[in-house]
Amino acid sequence: MTARLLPVASAARTRRSVGALVRPHRLLLVATVATLVAAAVAILAVPALLGRIVDVVVDGGAPGTVDLFALGILAALVLRALLAALGTVLVARLGELVLAGLRERVVRRALRLRLSDVERATSGDLLQRVGGDISVISEGVRQAVPMLVISALDVGLTLVGLALLDWRLALAGLVPLPIWILVTRWYVRVSGPLYAAERVAEGRRTQSLLAGVGGAATARAHGLRVPLLARIEGESAAAVRASMRAMRAQSTFGAVLNGAELTGVLALLVTGFWLVRADAVTVGAATAAVLYFLRLFDPIGALLYLLDEAQSAGAALARLVGVTDMPEPPAPEHPRLPRDASVRLTGIRHSYDGGPEVLHGVDLEIAAGERVAVVGPSGAGKTTLGAVLAGAQLPAAGTVEIGGVPLAALEQPRRHVAVVTQEVHVFAGTVADNLRLARPGASDAELTAALATVGAADLGLDEVVGDGGDELSATAAQQLALARLVLADPAVAVLDEATAEAGSAGARVLEVAADAALAGRTAVVIAHRLTQAAAADRVVVLDKGRIVESGPHAELVAAGGPYAALWAAWAGPRA
Repeated sequence: MTARLLPVASAARTRRSVGALVRPHRLLLVATVATLVAAAVAILAVPALLGRIVDVVVDGGAPGTVDLFALGILAALVLRALLAALGTVLVARLGELVLAGLRERVVRRALRLRLSDVERATSGDLLQRVGGDISVISEGVRQAVPMLVISALDVGLTLVGLALLDWRLALAGLVPLPIWILVTRWYVRVSGPLYAAERVAEGRRTQSLLAGVGGAATARAHGLRVPLLARIEGESAAAVRASMRAMRAQSTFGAVLNGAELTGVLALLVTGFWLVRADAVTVGAATAAVLYFLRLFDPIGALLYLLDEAQSAGAALARLVGVTDMPEPPAPEHPRLPRDASVRLTGIRHSYDGGPEVLHGVDLEIAAGERVAVVGPSGAGKTTLGAVLAGAQLPAAGTVEIGGVPLAALEQPRRHVAVVTQEVHVFAGTVADNLRLARPGASDAELTAALATVGAADLGLDEVVGDGGDELSATAAQQLALARLVLADPAVAVLDEATAEAGSAGARVLEVAADAALAGRTAVVIAHRLTQAAAADRVVVLDKGRIVESGPHAELVAAGGPYAALWAAWAGPRA
């Protein structure tokens, strides 16, 4: 199966998505903008009042007048500080509300995606988006966005204040404007793709690290340590190169902006000198003009840094919106309930991304309450068959029916068919939190009963597990997953090698736990250990994507066919 990244939204689509997220908070947005504009206006008074002080001193005015202007400056600074602080809080609050809405959309859509879409894109790409990209945007919301808005308003209104002093001084202050515009347009054009490439490279690096950690034992066993490390180093080097390209663009942008600022100061000093000499403006007005322009240095410097952050956050945002725009499995127009827990697979064919066919016209009927073990050599298509039955993979041809209803027409199919694989995730939180994912309204007594059913009564409901909590053994983690299966109470359950990760003793414990969890359900067990096949009502032998044998364990062993050979190979060393 060829890996390809999840989609990335266009800039226009990203803006529309953000607009939709902001719309419910319109009043907060208006209050935020008004507060920030007032803060920017308050600080405009400072250069103007300083210019008046210069004129008073030059003209030999009364000291009391200077004191009055000084008090005005103090009042403007205090008002600016209060309004800027309030505006920062309001921007952060608005941003967090919008981010919370985005986070909910992303997680909700990610949980509804078909497993095949996630597998095709690799889990590293999705993990980088719901983890790394969310962190980038969250950091921007808390720090970059408030400063970006305040700095942008400061720049805009300061230019207005400069124009009010004298139009010629304003023209002198605009000398660096063409440089600012050209270099900013260049930076916006090149930095967006650079940061997008950086996020993609980091996603690939994350995937290679996940694959390296997850496959460490296999790499050591087969002597693959050197090529595996080489792959990780290659992806890491690519991520570093992507980061360096973005940093070079940022450094060039900053150097040109600094040169433009110095050009503007020189133009104002020269223009102010000739205007004062011609008695066209006062010394105070020329001084105020230079102070206005010098005030631009800090907000423009902040914009330099924050534009860099905004571009990075924008690239992350487009990746998240891309996830929210991914199509969900279509809901049935007329959902139906199955008449019973029987299963029928008819003419199932499947391949991954147009590759070789994995399943070749599989037909299988399972009676309600029957337990079927699917066995076969590695690569026979067992896991694919289980995934198609559970709805995680859409077959290229054929139909899957539960109780006479096609899987796509079922009302809430997850309530009727559930799957437990060997890869179990323990969520951060308490054991009770993990269990209630399967049945949110379950009582503590029901949770305790589910744990007891799978032999995990020693797990306390208040025990903190997952990240930051107790690390559960492979056996305990799988018992937790089986307890969730008991609570979800589906009519049909698929166990895909659910005991494979445990050791011999743990596997025996899990076999007992799985037997208890599957009691009374129609079950398909992708059997890693043939003891599970021996205990099943029927064994289905899959080879090269086709069913080659089907029947009870004893009959197949006596028949001397493919299953008998598998059983002999399995039981021989244990005899």
